[in-house]
Amino acid sequence: MGDISTAAASAGERKPKDPRTIARKYQLDLCKRALEENIIVYLGTGCGKTHIAVLLIYELGHLIRKPRRDVCIFLAPTVPLVLQQATVIANSTNFRVQSYYGDGKNPRNHEDWETEMGESEVLVMTPQILLHSLRHCFIKMDSIALLIFDECHHAQAHKRHPYAQIMKEFYNNDMVKPPRIFGMTASPVMGKGGSNKLNYTKCINSLEELLHAKVCSVDNAELESVLAFPDMEVYTYVPLSHSNLTVTYNKELDRSKLESERILRESLYDFKDSQKKLKSLGRLHGNLVFCLQELGSFGALQAAKAFLSSDGDVLDRKESDMNDNSTRFKHHYLNKAISVLNCNILDGTHDDSFHLEMLEEPFFSNKIVVLIKILSRYRLEENMKCIVFVKRITVARAIAHILQNLKGLDLWKCEFLVGRHSGPKNMSRQKMDAIVENFSSGEVNLLIATSVGEEGLDIQTCCLVVRFDLPETVASFIQSRGRARMTNSKYVVLLERGNHSQEKLLNDYIDGEGIMNGEIDLRTSNDVFDHLEEKSYRVEKTGASISTACSVSLLHRYCYNLPKDMFFNPSPAFIYIDDTEGIICRVILPPNAAFRQVDGQPCQSNDEAKRDACLEAYVKLYELGALTDFLLPGSGSGKNRASTTNGSASNSHDDESLREELHEMLIPTILKPSTCKLDCPLNLHFYYIQFFPIPADRHYRIFGLFVINSLPMEAEKLEVDLHLARGRIVKAGMKHLGTISFDEEQMMLARNFQEMFLKVLLDRSEFTVSHVMLLGNSETLQFNSTFYLLLPIKQELYGDIFMIDWQTVKRCLSSPVFKDPTGVSAHGSYLPDESLRLLDNMYSKTDVVGSLIFAPHIKTFFVIDVILNELNARSEYDGATYEDHYKERFGIKLSHPEQPLLHAKQLCNLHNLLHDRLRETTEEGRELMEHFVELPPELCSLKIIGFSKDMCSSLSLLPSLMCRLENLLVAIELKDVMLSSFSEASQISASGVSHAIFAPFMLNF
Repeated sequence: MGDISTAAASAGERKPKDPRTIARKYQLDLCKRALEENIIVYLGTGCGKTHIAVLLIYELGHLIRKPRRDVCIFLAPTVPLVLQQATVIANSTNFRVQSYYGDGKNPRNHEDWETEMGESEVLVMTPQILLHSLRHCFIKMDSIALLIFDECHHAQAHKRHPYAQIMKEFYNNDMVKPPRIFGMTASPVMGKGGSNKLNYTKCINSLEELLHAKVCSVDNAELESVLAFPDMEVYTYVPLSHSNLTVTYNKELDRSKLESERILRESLYDFKDSQKKLKSLGRLHGNLVFCLQELGSFGALQAAKAFLSSDGDVLDRKESDMNDNSTRFKHHYLNKAISVLNCNILDGTHDDSFHLEMLEEPFFSNKIVVLIKILSRYRLEENMKCIVFVKRITVARAIAHILQNLKGLDLWKCEFLVGRHSGPKNMSRQKMDAIVENFSSGEVNLLIATSVGEEGLDIQTCCLVVRFDLPETVASFIQSRGRARMTNSKYVVLLERGNHSQEKLLNDYIDGEGIMNGEIDLRTSNDVFDHLEEKSYRVEKTGASISTACSVSLLHRYCYNLPKDMFFNPSPAFIYIDDTEGIICRVILPPNAAFRQVDGQPCQSNDEAKRDACLEAYVKLYELGALTDFLLPGSGSGKNRASTTNGSASNSHDDESLREELHEMLIPTILKPSTCKLDCPLNLHFYYIQFFPIPADRHYRIFGLFVINSLPMEAEKLEVDLHLARGRIVKAGMKHLGTISFDEEQMMLARNFQEMFLKVLLDRSEFTVSHVMLLGNSETLQFNSTFYLLLPIKQELYGDIFMIDWQTVKRCLSSPVFKDPTGVSAHGSYLPDESLRLLDNMYSKTDVVGSLIFAPHIKTFFVIDVILNELNARSEYDGATYEDHYKERFGIKLSHPEQPLLHAKQLCNLHNLLHDRLRETTEEGRELMEHFVELPPELCSLKIIGFSKDMCSSLSLLPSLMCRLENLLVAIELKDVMLSSFSEASQISASGVSHAIFAPFMLNF
């Protein structure tokens, strides 16, 4: 949100502003007509449509000037347009202007919106803000005196654009006080269908019907007397020839892609995840091949380097689904591609700068050469500014790099301009604004832009526009041409020589503008597009309403607002069921939702079924009291309940009102690293952790706790009962064994080991892939707010001396899962009797025993106890054989049925062991008992060597023990605070304080 009017006003009293004084006659005429009826102004870019809107606001000022409660709402489809138009209105009038958009700090509840409506007169916002506000009654349609749609061609009845939904859901002629509607567009035809002449009439009719307005325009002769229109020129280029070198480049890129796909398939066991990342890799490959054909090998090389650079993700708007592992394989492919494309580039030169005479195939395509010749022709023109329009972000970045380094074009100062939401590291709004400002001022005089530069760029001095790629719609054609506004401007289009379809498309665009003008004056048909059918629900008490158009996003937002933590992110799941009457979608909500599942009605497509089911779910949530009467998450009337006004909880700004129930997590001072300098060598206090199982039915690996400061005496005496299944208990305690010194290497090993087992305990999903990164490998050790180490220890053969078991630590960390998969395999050759063929490699039997493995066919982790030499897949199992069982149950045909089976214990999930488990369910009790299965080795992927069953048993106890210890340490600190205030506190034990504070929360640990 921004107060534009305050910034525009002078420090003293605002001087009266009258926009009529600078208005042209046709602008005044159209404004007069807009006062009489709803109209859509159809004028080219630069013809002053916004000023007509300003005139209309000025003329209707008596309806919105305070203290009246009605307002004018000006809608613009993008944030830059919102900010630009708000500034224009504030500079042209004396109204109080505010802007609202998704990233802004907008009003969050009804009270805030009432304040805004009471103070502001003109509200400029993105349509999603208004749509959300109307649905939840933050704003009501009868409080809007004037509703303006900028770029109103987006309002399509057969689409779900917010413009269309605002009119379909909330505007009708039966309203007691409907707002005046005013639309603005440079082309009333939208979408690729606009290139079809038969659709022109239907598009115009549908736009008029949806906005309840009449399209109006001005005779071209009148416009030509006051405005300059660019001359159009067509340049042709020859497509890149299929030379031997170009064919070689393509083959090598294909080979690199196949190699990366193979590595990716071998490293991922989840089919959906694998397909997702393969598709992402395919898009990346497609981008490079496209650049190779469009720009030549040098352009493809620059694109590959840009993808690989720190900000390269700005080039691909779909790369946001790539996590660290898939990024690694993307980099593997890109490095290969760069190596291929670097061969023979400009005779091996490594300098990115080059001369015009060096431009030749296959290094540079004829298309890029033609563009360079056009720029060379105009480079000496006085005050020359140019925009080159391309389709792909990748091409924009690559062309900008080429032109920036071309020595013959030194007079052109080049930048590229792409959308903000073009990838996870997208172009910031500040950078976009800076580039546009530099272009306006002349510091930059050449922009390579995607479609983001077509709508709303207010640049008055551009005199050359080049369409490097043909526009996809007639609207794009008209809007990009409108960027050239100076006298004697040029609009240049590049066409492939001999490509008749491109020639026909360009002629259609040219003819289409004339057809549109003719249809405005005399309509040849009354046909309109069919409206999308939407189901809706309305709360009569408040007027709040929702429909299938927004049901999916609203349900996701409800789940987003449910309680969550770092291990649980609530979200709905969807299952599609084929029914005789259509497709039924089943919505499954998180366990902490008001209910678990609901089925929608049969529909014709998955998308319709999903929307219908989400509407059913949202209505049920309201009926169960999980939503307010304004259909917002919460209960009761909820009028002042905070809400995200842009409909996206993830984009909202922080608000103090949302933090009322949050408190700082207390960290025991004794466990904070800040109390001691953490330089190596580092002396740590050593505590031996003792486990006494009752009954003594299993072994536990002994562990040590290492802390910076010695624990208080009361903490050293801590004894904890850890409750397992079926009434079994493990009594745990600690014994101080002095101090021990850690050098830098040992500290890194210790932190890596602790990170390893915490990942296994808390989020073992990382171990489903072939490589796991341990952050402790960084050069500088970074410590969290809590610092202690838990490490396996061993007792010396003679005497009561304990020491860290570095051999086990190193063995675990030497596991293949922690090594770079792109490196050379470290596995040696083994004798047949000494090795086993696992899913991912051949391993020694000694490495397999006592290791952590992952079974992808059931997505479960196991610890291998022993190798069952007496059993193999052909042994009897349940009336058949293990081989038959896996084929029938999982559809898996074993390749090595002769291998002995593995005796495996399932790795259990983390449990709270601080309360009695006698009442646990059968499933929970079974999980906490030792449960073994027999597994064929070839279905198992080895993850961690040396991760024995005994170690696994001990690690499952440590989180509960450490939780109790941290609670006790906090209680001891609190007791000391109380003791400083009153001496009677000495009679209270720290354990009593701990019980008073934490006992109510132990069941939720």
